[in-house]
Amino acid sequence: MNATILVVDDHPTNLKLVSDVLRYEGHEILTATDAEQAQDILATVLPDLILMDIALPGMDGLTLTRQLKAAPRTHHLRIVALTAFAMKGDDLKAGEAGCDGYITKPIDTRKLPAQVDTFLKNLPAGNPPA
Repeated sequence: MNATILVVDDHPTNLKLVSDVLRYEGHEILTATDAEQAQDILATVLPDLILMDIALPGMDGLTLTRQLKAAPRTHHLRIVALTAFAMKGDDLKAGEAGCDGYITKPIDTRKLPAQVDTFLKNLPAGNPPA
């Protein structure tokens, strides 16, 4: 399944790594280094999946996730938290913010395509809910 995926991460190495791996799998990749760039992209494109770093400069990824899940235009978007903060309870915080899943860093490039495919397969068929 080829999908449009927005990767939001302020660390250039992580952004490139995730983007390259998923682009190799045939996905169209959009990138943002902070919440504001992500919002600019989302004003014109609604991706199939967002991989959201939690620790972003300015507005953090969980705050942006809450805003996206609260907005009628973007509430249906599938958002997966990406974080190096794999502390006990962080998965619950991500879920409470509205994230649909959780992937820890460092990214395992061998597992990432299958992890992403799992989230994409759980997308509803047809048009997003209104």
